[in-house]
Amino acid sequence: MMMKKMGAWMLLALLTLVGDWCGRCYGCLEEERIGLLEIKALIHPDYLSLRDWVEYSSNCCEWSGIECDNTTRRVIQLSLQYARDQSLGDWVLNASLFLPFKELQSLDLSYNGLVGCSENQGFEVLSSKLRKLEVLYLSGNRFNDDKSISSCFNGLSSLKSLDLSFNGVTGSGLKVLSSRLKKLEILYLRDNQCNDSIFSSITGFSSLKSLDLSGNQLTGSGLKVLSSRLKKLENLHLSGNQCNDSIFSSLTGFSSLKSLDLLGNQVTGSSTGINSFQVLASGLKNLEELDLTHNKLNDIILSALGGFSTLKSLYLSGNMFTGSTGLNGLRNLETLYLYWTDFKESILIESLGALPSLKTLDASFSKFKHFGKGLWNSSTLEEVFLDDSSLPASFLRNIGHLSTLKILSLNRVDFNSTLPAEGWCELKNLEQLSLSGNNLKGVLPPCLGNLSFLQFLDLSRNQLEGNIASSHLSHLTRLQYLSVSNNHFQVPISFGSFMNLSNLKFFACDNNELIAAPSFQPSAPKFQLRFFSASNCTSKPHEAGFPNFLQSQYDLVVVDLSHNKFVGEPFPSWLFENNTKLNRLYLRDTSFIGPLQLPQHPTPNLQTVDMSGNNIHGQVASNICSIFPRLKNFMMANNSLTGCIPPCFGNMSSLEYLDLSNNHMSCELLEHNFPTVGSSLWYLKLSNNNFKGRLPLSVFNMTDLRYLFLDGNKFAGQVSGTFSLALSFLWFDISNNILSGMLPRGIGNSSLNSLQGIDLSRNHFEGTIPIEYFNSSGLEFLDLSENNLSGSLPLGFNALDLRYVHLYGNRLSGPLPYDFYNLSSLATLDLGDNNLTGPIPIGLIAFRN
Repeated sequence: MMMKKMGAWMLLALLTLVGDWCGRCYGCLEEERIGLLEIKALIHPDYLSLRDWVEYSSNCCEWSGIECDNTTRRVIQLSLQYARDQSLGDWVLNASLFLPFKELQSLDLSYNGLVGCSENQGFEVLSSKLRKLEVLYLSGNRFNDDKSISSCFNGLSSLKSLDLSFNGVTGSGLKVLSSRLKKLEILYLRDNQCNDSIFSSITGFSSLKSLDLSGNQLTGSGLKVLSSRLKKLENLHLSGNQCNDSIFSSLTGFSSLKSLDLLGNQVTGSSTGINSFQVLASGLKNLEELDLTHNKLNDIILSALGGFSTLKSLYLSGNMFTGSTGLNGLRNLETLYLYWTDFKESILIESLGALPSLKTLDASFSKFKHFGKGLWNSSTLEEVFLDDSSLPASFLRNIGHLSTLKILSLNRVDFNSTLPAEGWCELKNLEQLSLSGNNLKGVLPPCLGNLSFLQFLDLSRNQLEGNIASSHLSHLTRLQYLSVSNNHFQVPISFGSFMNLSNLKFFACDNNELIAAPSFQPSAPKFQLRFFSASNCTSKPHEAGFPNFLQSQYDLVVVDLSHNKFVGEPFPSWLFENNTKLNRLYLRDTSFIGPLQLPQHPTPNLQTVDMSGNNIHGQVASNICSIFPRLKNFMMANNSLTGCIPPCFGNMSSLEYLDLSNNHMSCELLEHNFPTVGSSLWYLKLSNNNFKGRLPLSVFNMTDLRYLFLDGNKFAGQVSGTFSLALSFLWFDISNNILSGMLPRGIGNSSLNSLQGIDLSRNHFEGTIPIEYFNSSGLEFLDLSENNLSGSLPLGFNALDLRYVHLYGNRLSGPLPYDFYNLSSLATLDLGDNNLTGPIPIGLIAFRN
């Protein structure tokens, strides 16, 4: 009996534990969820990146910017970068906001206008509660003086990494900081206003392993005092400063240094003689990475670099090397960057063949007069990048000697020839080959089939030709990525020659020619594609049919068949049904017919649908938002759609781009048809339908909307003279409707400096033109033609960017104001069919000529 009771208690305890664990799995701690909602309410209630921080969502671990511990479900990372509304002004932080997050390890408050902390409410209030907080990002704020820094940092003894980049820091306050953050190992101070006086201010950070002072005003004077104190420093970044050769003697004391970044300084290596690099090498015995990109180095320093015997990565791009001196002695060098180099001689390139550990060479954007044979002696080279370089015509015939090569990238080299049948085809270990944009001609040589280890092949943007089914691409059984876009290939629409490429995931053949397939084809391909693009493969109706092999694909993420004429083909709704991972579907201008049939079950990952320019008819289903819950871009222009906009779009926070123009849609649009304030929508085009009723004013208040096109509909009634556009607007078009009344002044509000275009033409507006329409400083396009506007044109305006002004077909009177003479950008001025008087100004006659 006792055993049964114990068993019952154990079972009850187990169920309790399982219940508690499951509760944590499917949610987060209520205390932390409430804390996050309080933070959102304080910093920016309508911030788009926090739009999933909502009251009704219980699992805050799934919210953007949040990472939770898998076991405890407590928040361990919190990112609020760019989260606060900058128009609220300076932010004086009350750090007690973060007290609920007791296991927080990383906090990002970058770019929020922080200027300091409230009295006694700095990070010291967290020091006893948040003992695991080790990483703090504060870049892009205004911690720029002693007061702002000291007001916040009076605790956080656990902190190991601090980012104060882009704050305008001068160095004041850092000495106090160093006395408080004794465990700090990583400090970012890049792109501030520090000069050499900062070195004495940061000597107290004795635990530092990584220091970034890039983009300041340093010359290196006084750096020696730092080297005597920061004995643990392993990474030092000084890029984008004003350091010259005098810095070398100060650097030798950093005996633990593994990485040194001097990119974009004024180092020559010769002003103090060749020994400057030799002295540096003698002090930095552990250096593994050295970046000297974009300095003023020439060939004379190359021999001195041999003293860095431990070096593994060397960056020498963008200097003044000519290739006349070799690089020797670097027995451990694995990676070498030499892009933007003019190799007038080949000695440097030839010497690389003798480096016994070299695996990666990047000399992109370089000029080679001679390549030499020395490099071909390398027995270790695995990766070569020579994109956008000028190479001798013999290069592809000679590179076959590099038998260890795994990656070869030769994009935009412009060989302007056929592919040779020797050399490059002997690279039996090659896994990645990029030959895009080289003006290659002719057919693919059979030897391509020898590259049996090839996984990635890019032949796009050339002039290659022939039936791709006859090539030896089908022999490359390990191929995962294949792009042959923008050539002159003939591609059988069955894609039968690729059916046995079981590893193929990415296939692009845009801008070639789809042709009919042979009568016999394998029943189903062995591959499951994730990316398939065959757009613009013919301008004529397809006699070849449709690529029906897609019906056997279930892992597709991106499909693009745009600009093909599949005349008479029904809309392939099975693409939705079969591919639950589908993210982007482009079927623009494909001549599909039939209704827009949605799948029965949700496609949760779908974000973009573009089926413009087809013959899709019927209504957009009312349940589209639940079927495509994360839809961002929905483009159905130039079809035969009827009905109304689904009401659920009004609550769809993910929607960013909506184009339903040039259809037969007809209904009275109400406020609930449009997303509300705080939505993500930035482009809305409903042009040339039959929408009617009054203009829904809520659409003008959407804070992210930039482009609004409601032209060519049947909107009627007066537009309120008091409403104004949101500050985000760039283009506003309500032309060709039945709108009446006075022109609303708010549309031309001079505070809308971003507004570029206004089109209110072909309506029934009356009265005078408010001067506000000519005072929006960024306005380029203004069309008020074919209304009933009267009176004289406004005087005293200053719209210097105006290029196109259309006022014809009104009842305007009086002379043309002299303000038009100052419109130096003016390209079109149409004043026809008005009652204007007076002579045409000489300045405008000259403009017309």
